[in-house]
Amino acid sequence: MTVFQKYCLLLFLAAGLAACHSKKKPSLAGEEPVEVTDFIDFFPDVTLPYQVADTSLLKKDRDSLLISYKVFTQFVPDSILVTAFGKSTKPKIYPIGKATAKKTDETYLLAKAVSGAKRTAFIIAFDKKGNFIAAMPLLQYTQPSAIHQTASLEGNLTFSKIYSRKNADGSTSEGKDVYGLNSEGKNFMLIMTDPLDDKVTELINPIDTFSRKQKFTGDYGSGKMNLVSIRDGRKNNMLSFFIHFEKNNGDCNGELKGEAIMRSATQAEYREAGELCALQFTFTASSVTIKELEGCGSRRGLRCSFDGVYPRKKEIKPKVVKSKKPSGK
Repeated sequence: MTVFQKYCLLLFLAAGLAACHSKKKPSLAGEEPVEVTDFIDFFPDVTLPYQVADTSLLKKDRDSLLISYKVFTQFVPDSILVTAFGKSTKPKIYPIGKATAKKTDETYLLAKAVSGAKRTAFIIAFDKKGNFIAAMPLLQYTQPSAIHQTASLEGNLTFSKIYSRKNADGSTSEGKDVYGLNSEGKNFMLIMTDPLDDKVTELINPIDTFSRKQKFTGDYGSGKMNLVSIRDGRKNNMLSFFIHFEKNNGDCNGELKGEAIMRSATQAEYREAGELCALQFTFTASSVTIKELEGCGSRRGLRCSFDGVYPRKKEIKPKVVKSKKPSGK
């Protein structure tokens, strides 16, 4: 081989190496199956500790970052998306980031799913061989909401869900749930909780001005600081609600706002995307009975619940002052 030929060969190898290093990540927006390594590598590395806020889910993502529903559910059970968005919805999915545990080589992925106004972040764990371990909703963006959510992925790869709320008296209440991966049980476990302590001194009903044309709309509860407010929903089969209660002499508080779907003539059910919390409302002419179908620990203290029978309050209608007609001469 001549010197010139050797020189050309070196140039060819160098160009090949450069092409390998500059190789673009494959698109995951299609329907074709991909390798799990390509799926995991599609998520950008993040530096720990890493935080993501509910408002950051509003950021518009590039189309080139889209992960198709089919590709995503090739590696993550679709039940995690069904829990958050329902069976008939296939949200758009985008990567947020990834981190790897140094001791166990487990990889944690943060992904965002979007469908209309619903935006939910998920955390997903894979073992060192690329096998799926567990996934759960991390946080969601709900507008409008008095509670601000932030998730924090720590250096030891535990993660926290932090809740904060500005109260009517100007003070701020905070709550925190800490989770860790249970590899053997293939789930994320709640290992510590510091419940949100609402210090409300003046109760403000955020849906008070909503229309109340449906049969069971009105206010329920007793006392100034215990309220179940029911108003018309966006559709005929939906009800808007706002609940605030204080039990055990103020030692246990809870608050939740959302929309429930009528399941029968007298019964409605609430299940919110990205939350495990689920409530059942059973109405009579004089009361509403609320039952927690799934725990709503992030919305109340640990030693109380939304369960209870709330009597209907008498509607106070504003007095209409009739203007006097001037008497004719």
